[in-house]
Amino acid sequence: MDFNLAEFARNAGVAAPEEFVCRCETLRQFLEKYNESVNLTRITGKNEFNVKHAADSLLLPMVFPEFREQAVRIADIGCGAGFPSLVLALAFPKWEICAIDSIGKKVTFVRLAAEMLGLTNLTAIQGRAVELNRKAEYQNNFDIVTARAVAPSPKIYRETERFTVKSGRWIFYKTPGQAAEELPELQKISKVKWTVTPETELPGDAGSRVFTVGERK
Repeated sequence: MDFNLAEFARNAGVAAPEEFVCRCETLRQFLEKYNESVNLTRITGKNEFNVKHAADSLLLPMVFPEFREQAVRIADIGCGAGFPSLVLALAFPKWEICAIDSIGKKVTFVRLAAEMLGLTNLTAIQGRAVELNRKAEYQNNFDIVTARAVAPSPKIYRETERFTVKSGRWIFYKTPGQAAEELPELQKISKVKWTVTPETELPGDAGSRVFTVGERK
């Protein structure tokens, strides 16, 4: 049985879930075609894409509903092929998203996908977070720094320490095992309070997800 992405999106606070699903399918087809010449992801089939890319990306607004109506600024570190950046930009037009990756072919795809979908609320930047962290235009600029399936949380925090506004948060997509392994090192960071959210199950037995959350003390 195919996964109902529209219902999932509605539960995540997406205002127009049916339109969102149509645009996700446009993105998936674009990714599938692009992936034939530039290897970005092994996940391009419709149902698997909807679960492991679209739904997984939407877990952030599902777990943190307080952000849904806000005009938050988000930095997605190591954005890869654009997940969660592209999905979140599609779902929440008020959100301003900066997708960052050091690999040019990935940033090029995200830019092209954003242009194709008319996403004026997404900017794709090629660069290393540790270097951007030293630049004034990225400092004290984001409400949320997020990352999915990239480096360990302590490393991402250190490389983006100056990115967030005073009330900003680091919110990292993790498996329960990853979060448990990383938490002891994170708790050595005296300036930030770190917590882990309860487990959320992805549809179709695709695994469990938690978020590791950092807030300035």
